[in-house]
Amino acid sequence: MELTDVTVRYGEAVAVNAVSLQAYAGEFIAVTGHSGAGKSSLLWAIAGAVPSQGSIRLGEESVGDRTRATKLGIAVIPQGSALALLLTAQENVELPLIAVGAKAQEARRRAHDALRSVGLEESGSHLAEELSGGQQQRVAVARGLAQHARVLLADEPTSELDHDNRERVLALLRAEADRGAIVIMATHDPDAAAHADGEIRLDDGRAETVRLP
Repeated sequence: MELTDVTVRYGEAVAVNAVSLQAYAGEFIAVTGHSGAGKSSLLWAIAGAVPSQGSIRLGEESVGDRTRATKLGIAVIPQGSALALLLTAQENVELPLIAVGAKAQEARRRAHDALRSVGLEESGSHLAEELSGGQQQRVAVARGLAQHARVLLADEPTSELDHDNRERVLALLRAEADRGAIVIMATHDPDAAAHADGEIRLDDGRAETVRLP
């Protein structure tokens, strides 16, 4: 994946300012910075969910909008989980799989496996609104993992988790990179960032390389 001079503006405010980076299959990269530095905006630009200037390419393909990004295999673990609260945990994980054409049986299997990987195999039938904040966050992680993405974008995926589940999720993100995905994680937690191969720090939307993969 290659980003060239990616810029995101909200009105007159510049959230991401001419960021360029390259990431390769199997790499786990942390995007760090203070609150409001532009971390989430950068991830959502990569996902095609917010308008941006510059170039975002995956292989030879331009990412374009969210629909195009999904077809190219870019998945997002959003900050705050963004679950459908009146669906079960299992249904929340299955839904994106069915949306991209997975058959019902395959979607159920992948959702169950992903929920088991985050320690929620017994909670699949629970409505999302019945789960704690930390459990909801783990469902969101499972939803991202189940997509077997080429690029997995994780926005503060450990912010609601206790130590054991934080380590579990970071290990799962590492495993995604090990299977060949590009994993890009936005985090304000230096301990979480230390698990990544490389680190890009944003300061008021501008990027500086802290560690290279």
